[in-house]
Amino acid sequence: MSELFYDAAPNATRVAPERPVPRHYPAKPPEVILFGTCVVDLFFPEAGLDAIRLLEREGIQVRFPANQSCCGQPAWTSGYVAEARAVARAQLELLDAGLPVVVPSGSCAGMFRQHYRELFAGDAGMLEKVERLSEQTFELSEFLVHVCRVNWQDLGSPTRVALHTSCSARREMNTHLHARELLDKLSNVERVDHDHESECCGFGGTFSVRMPEISGAMVKDKTQSLVASGADEMVTADGGCLMNINGSLDKQREAFRGRHLASFLWERVSGERKEEVA
Repeated sequence: MSELFYDAAPNATRVAPERPVPRHYPAKPPEVILFGTCVVDLFFPEAGLDAIRLLEREGIQVRFPANQSCCGQPAWTSGYVAEARAVARAQLELLDAGLPVVVPSGSCAGMFRQHYRELFAGDAGMLEKVERLSEQTFELSEFLVHVCRVNWQDLGSPTRVALHTSCSARREMNTHLHARELLDKLSNVERVDHDHESECCGFGGTFSVRMPEISGAMVKDKTQSLVASGADEMVTADGGCLMNINGSLDKQREAFRGRHLASFLWERVSGERKEEVA
């Protein structure tokens, strides 16, 4: 039986989704939709562009619906069910176009694949759209590995990287496995294992706002483990975690930094080295 989670909405009890089961992967399509996520759009837009570049490099045309916004996860996990449904309905209308939906964030992809079913439980009309979106949603690294089946030449200099995956992305999308497989395809990249890799960075959406002391202690453990790993940098496919970890590193006056996996991958396969923005 799945563990039950308390929900702040009256009379609402949510069931934790099971770990993802093996899924059938389609042949590489000629066209996809990119759901950029609100965090990538606002804080890491270059990562969104790099995700598009990676997909276009594989011969795929990328659609980006301009009216997309949030997946609804912050409202849902905070107990604002009606508000989450309103946001989710808007995304479903945009994304229900019969195309694969690629998401450069495991937690947002998990919201589509797992939690929309809970969000619209009992609404037969919406559940049809939810099921279609669930089957058509792929996290970026998952899509590159299992649908595009990429086989890249690494054009970058030798480097050592540590991987961080958000706890929800690990549970719901197996993002850590897909990202590891992608990094291991790069001949000049050594992936460095580190303590606390499987632990939460402390962000957790609104958790970091509601419980800042606990969140701060968690991200300090995470950042100290990353710095001690001997890696040159950290890569992650989750913008919220990236923002939290880099923010903590900045406050600690550490030179070590993380960046989005999409930007790291594009640099390796394109040979372009981008100047870091201070």
